[in-house]
Amino acid sequence: MKIQVDTNACVGTGFCEAIRSDIFEVGDDGVVQLLIEDFTEADRTDIDEAVAQCPMGALYVDE
Repeated sequence: MKIQVDTNACVGTGFCEAIRSDIFEVGDDGVVQLLIEDFTEADRTDIDEAVAQCPMGALYVDE
């Protein structure tokens, strides 16, 4: 599983960071950054929630 971020679409609302601040961080430039690259199935529910809550659709998961 890999998280993809569309940096052109991200507006830095921080919903993803609020869900999992150990995975997502909105940088000073207002764009989300991934803090880690390796995810487990245990992370899946929170990652799916972060993707669903992104109002700009800037996050998606590659299997």
